[in-house]
Amino acid sequence: MTCLSKTAVWCAALLLSLLSAHAVAREPAVPVEEMLPVELATVGFESVSGSPVVVLREPVSGDVVLISIGSGEALAILLALRDVATPRPMTHDLLASVIGSLDAEVERVLVDALVGSTYTGVIELGVPGRDDPVRVDSRPSDALALAARTGAAILVSPDVLVATRGLEFEGLPESQQVVSALGITVGEVNPDLREALGLPDDPGLVVSRAVGEAAELGLEPGALILEVNGVVPRSPVQFLDLVRGTEPGKRVRVRVWQDGGTRELELSTDVPERPTPERDRGEGDGLEV
Repeated sequence: MTCLSKTAVWCAALLLSLLSAHAVAREPAVPVEEMLPVELATVGFESVSGSPVVVLREPVSGDVVLISIGSGEALAILLALRDVATPRPMTHDLLASVIGSLDAEVERVLVDALVGSTYTGVIELGVPGRDDPVRVDSRPSDALALAARTGAAILVSPDVLVATRGLEFEGLPESQQVVSALGITVGEVNPDLREALGLPDDPGLVVSRAVGEAAELGLEPGALILEVNGVVPRSPVQFLDLVRGTEPGKRVRVRVWQDGGTRELELSTDVPERPTPERDRGEGDGLEV
């Protein structure tokens, strides 16, 4: 089966699930109110197996949830984190467009269980004319790639959090790393980018996107993250580690350079609400790093 025909079959299946009054919806393995909100942080490699993983940050414990994904889904998530627009829609872009064209909305993505060695997921859709959400069975990797494009909330079950506790991951090569934490997406700053943005020579990481509380406090793409809790982040993954290491109940202190001066922000470790593309439009595009 060609890639085109696979995509057509996938989208047709989704259309049927939305439009058929008799579509079978899979309910989550645990009640949604028991699930934990997480932030999609980055993609990397599981330290032992070397397989690609998506890294989700759980703010209360500071743990990360590692979900094994394929290389195609890893690329799709990485492109979304970088705000890279492809010349033609990739599969997850197409799926988001199909959902939007039906006036539906991806409200939440649920990673609800670990069955054997396989994680299960559900895409929760809000559909006009229906009081209850439509829940579509999904591989977590596809659901997370869709959430990265739509700003949908991501929830994991407590069992999934516990199952991955203690697992370690390795980031991509530093020049390719892009990480989101606290609603701030950061990447390496190279000499060309430093010159183009007029950044100082201080070590740090360039901001490509800011949402939630960080954006409300005025942080914008093109700023330079100088310190997190008093420590200079030397790589995007270290930025994530410093956020995770914040003492429970404390706010994260982030010192930034922006518009020719430095200032300090104090941010909650909570998962920020990420605007959907529609709500975000007009607030300024992200900076590709």
